[in-house]
Amino acid sequence: MDNFDIFRVRMQKHFEDEMKGCKQLYIVNVDKNEMWNLYLDSFGPGTNILFRKRREYDCSCCRHFVKGIGAAVTIKDGTIHTIWEFDAGSEEFQKVCDALDSFVKGNTISDIFVSKFKKVGTDRDFEEINGRSHEWTHMFLDLPGKWVNRSGKSNERIRAEYRDTKNVFKHSLDEISMEAVDTVLELINSNTLYKGEEWKIQLIVFKKYKRIYEKLPDSQKDLFAWEKSAEVGPVIGRIRNHSIGTLLVNISKGMDLDQAVRKYEVIVAPANYKRVKAIFTKKMLEDAKKTIAELGYMDALQRRFANLDDITVNNILFSNKDAAKRIIGADDIFGQMEKEVVVNPKKFSKVEEISAQDFIDKVLPAAREVEAFVENKHASNFVSLIAPINKDAKSMFKWNNPLSWAYSGNITDSDIRKNVKDAGGKVDGVLRFSIQWNDGQDDNSDLDAHCKEPSGNEIYFADKHGRTGGNLDIDIREPMSQRPGVPSVENIVWSNYNRMIPGTYKFFVNQYAARGSKGFSAEIAFGGETYSFSYPHPVVGNVNVAEITMNKNNEFTIKLILPATSGIVNKEIWGVNTNQFVPVSVISYSPNYFDNQNGIGHRHLFFFLKGCKNTEEPNGYYNEFLRHELEPHKRVFEALGAKCHVEDTDDQLSGIGFSMTKRAELVVKVKGATERIMKIKF
Repeated sequence: MDNFDIFRVRMQKHFEDEMKGCKQLYIVNVDKNEMWNLYLDSFGPGTNILFRKRREYDCSCCRHFVKGIGAAVTIKDGTIHTIWEFDAGSEEFQKVCDALDSFVKGNTISDIFVSKFKKVGTDRDFEEINGRSHEWTHMFLDLPGKWVNRSGKSNERIRAEYRDTKNVFKHSLDEISMEAVDTVLELINSNTLYKGEEWKIQLIVFKKYKRIYEKLPDSQKDLFAWEKSAEVGPVIGRIRNHSIGTLLVNISKGMDLDQAVRKYEVIVAPANYKRVKAIFTKKMLEDAKKTIAELGYMDALQRRFANLDDITVNNILFSNKDAAKRIIGADDIFGQMEKEVVVNPKKFSKVEEISAQDFIDKVLPAAREVEAFVENKHASNFVSLIAPINKDAKSMFKWNNPLSWAYSGNITDSDIRKNVKDAGGKVDGVLRFSIQWNDGQDDNSDLDAHCKEPSGNEIYFADKHGRTGGNLDIDIREPMSQRPGVPSVENIVWSNYNRMIPGTYKFFVNQYAARGSKGFSAEIAFGGETYSFSYPHPVVGNVNVAEITMNKNNEFTIKLILPATSGIVNKEIWGVNTNQFVPVSVISYSPNYFDNQNGIGHRHLFFFLKGCKNTEEPNGYYNEFLRHELEPHKRVFEALGAKCHVEDTDDQLSGIGFSMTKRAELVVKVKGATERIMKIKF
């Protein structure tokens, strides 16, 4: 066996050994002609002599081999290894191997190696010389199957995919900070990141590589990215381009955490998604605790419902002396019966109207008793005054007293109305038809809300925008996946009368696909009245609900097809019955306007009602209330406000409140020298 054959056998053995445990084979960026010339020029004196017209080793087969795979390298433990890095078995070929090894290592990796063919080079061929057959041997390698492209993709496309993954992986390692990774992992562990759990394992793996990457000198980082991008795969390799990567990069760039999470949720969360927990991390919690202690606010965190002892006389706009004894004695039998009398709000459509400020300035000073007519529409106006348990606690708020307030969490809406709002539907309009099903999470049927307009046109999922201004704004086809854990709803609403025409609007429910149908409930609302329907049977075909007829004066009448509860329903909210007059104990501004303070947020007017007792668990305070020095810790305070339980208090100050800058109406009965019924306009 001559020196060349020894050289090529040892090359094949070296390549075979290198391929064991090798994740990827790469190509460095070299001038292939320069590499081939280096091969020819590296033989020592007296070797590679002229043979016929060319030098002895100037072979076209070997030239194709050197140009084809001569620049191939592997990476192991951060070090490049070439196919020339072996003992050639002779001084003649060792010089060639050493020269090519050094040349290849002096260039940077540009791509992965991939081939359409399993064999690289030509093993041997034959030539007739002087009438006899002569065998020539050449440089030749047998590729492992994993480097052979048997897919329908081109070699260039496969190289481009790996190259892109490597580039994105390196950008990820460069741009994503370790602090950002730790922050997101903490959010995932605290279950405050929508679908974050899906990324937990990948982030833990990415963090391992990031930790190693940070310790490397700059000269080794590109090599590390090539080696590890093939190891981690396309998901982690391209983590920067995924939704979680957007969050990581934004946090790394210093974006406010709330804003960064909101941008992430826009990508991955449904339109009706509502985060149930405030976003904060352990470090934020520690920093906030330190600030709270240093500024002396620790005693102010624990809260309770306020009572009359918490308001000074000069901040009371009105006090009903009789109603101030609201926890003493009881109504007589006639008083109790009067509570059950329901009044139609339309009865007060033409009472005396007065602005809120005129009511305060001109009516209250002479009033002895005030009663508020609480309507169902005031559900979200229910409010409680909140005080610190420690009366001497330092105020955390922008105003000069420690009192705050909390409005109802909208639990007083009807279930259907609330679920429609949560699903992104519109509930305020001149006419609304809503349906609900799958309350028990055991009915995956596809129910559809329909309305046949007076013109004969039909509003439903295939024609959502009616000819009379009605719109189907929620369409649920797969309840279990579209509305997991909550009832499914559909909703048709007319925002105004502009396009409505006189005639009959027919409402019905259609069973499009039966998947364990259990029935449905429905609501039709108009003119301040709500009619509720229940159909506790499997739905087959169409189920007619009701017909609404509109006259030329834009007045509605209803024809019931399914049984319905009365449109004017007496509801109990916080112990107060709606659609009747309720004694007012105290009227005051909101605490941010106590003691003649002005300009600290919106002014509210509170009507604290007899017997009104908050049945919710309100926040003790909100971020917009906090002093400037506490704003850097707003995420922690958001969580604290929701977490700190507001203790119950006898004789609590709860009732209904109105922003002085938001449109609303309240009918009141005022007794002074005379009795007047007024509609206060906010």
